[in-house]
Amino acid sequence: MKIREAVLTPVAFADPPLLNAMGVHEPFALRSVVQLVGEDGTTGLGESYGDEAFLTQARKVAAELAGWDVFDLPGLRRIVARTIGGAVYADQHGLTGGFSVGKTLASVYSLFEVAALDAQGKILGRPVSDLLGGRARDEVEFSAYLFYKYGAHLDDDRADDWGEVLTPDQVVGEARRMVDTYGFRSIKLKGGVLPPEQEIEAVRALAEAFPDHPLRIDPNGAWKPETGIEVARQLDGVLEYLEDPTPGIAGMARVAEHAGMPLATNMCVVRFADLAPAFRANAVGVVLSDHHFWGGLRDTQALSVACESFGVGLSMHSNSHLGISLAAMVHVAAATPHLSYACDTHWPWKSSDVVAPGTLEFRDGAVKVPDGPGLGVELDPDALARAHEDYLRCGLTKRDDVTYMRRYVGTFEPNTERW
Repeated sequence: MKIREAVLTPVAFADPPLLNAMGVHEPFALRSVVQLVGEDGTTGLGESYGDEAFLTQARKVAAELAGWDVFDLPGLRRIVARTIGGAVYADQHGLTGGFSVGKTLASVYSLFEVAALDAQGKILGRPVSDLLGGRARDEVEFSAYLFYKYGAHLDDDRADDWGEVLTPDQVVGEARRMVDTYGFRSIKLKGGVLPPEQEIEAVRALAEAFPDHPLRIDPNGAWKPETGIEVARQLDGVLEYLEDPTPGIAGMARVAEHAGMPLATNMCVVRFADLAPAFRANAVGVVLSDHHFWGGLRDTQALSVACESFGVGLSMHSNSHLGISLAAMVHVAAATPHLSYACDTHWPWKSSDVVAPGTLEFRDGAVKVPDGPGLGVELDPDALARAHEDYLRCGLTKRDDVTYMRRYVGTFEPNTERW
């Protein structure tokens, strides 16, 4: 199928004031939605980042796709490489590791690869998971993703639906709501916000309240290696894995040498070139894949094979996302046999979407793989229009947790390797 046009739409959706090592989420999260419209009317959907720096590169590629065949993925990669040249997309929140020309190419390519696979599946009448080799599982398990958070955004004095979460009891309450609502069977806490001893206390409170739920914490490199070692010692036997306790492969290797649980990362292993040094240093035991910056769904499967070959586990990282991305995550996770842990998702934190409801549902903490052709989700044009209006209305063009945090607390510097 030849492409008639590629339509790229920036969107925004409400986001609570969630805290992390870099600051606090702004009132809206930004995403982009691409529609690859074929000459026969078939439309493939993709979703990715919505920062202006990313949109600039994606728009360049979209303008070059008329006449391209959606089954020619090597050709797509060549178009992306030729079009963006040496451009580097760097996010403002710094929570997904460093950026490079190669990572930028992989990120932009992924947006269009997912849409191409969606279109391919619709043409062939088969789910994307079939195009990726078939299902290794019929449903994909996700973890509850807990955040410390403020009770309301600065310009809205009404507490949001979740309220303030800054104490161990409040963390447990947040977890209980997520588990009761979605049935999650494992729990992750976003750390790097409070002093480590307070976050250790919160993890222990979770362990007491949910003794049968595997636990993990992710401080996004907020700790010095010595602190990471101490946290690992205190939470030995409590955590299933410890995610990015300290920045860089060298620091991770120091912590890993003393930790009783595996270390996971989506910050120091973010491209294929990072695998060899990380594996040689025994720095990581779990790589958190993310098709949005690993180069799409097929490259995610290639990453899985590499991890399995070296005895390294695999799970999936999440950023704020909508239903198109969740569907893509579910399909690639279903078609990837070596998936060692429940995946991350920000799904409970959003209140709107651009896809029609009913296809993606959490039951017992898992999402059933859609059976429909392609990704199996249907774009809601009215919802897309509303999300685009929110994008225009909110005035944000990049995610900037640091600057927004400074509005709350005055002087603030990111907590990277702070403690």
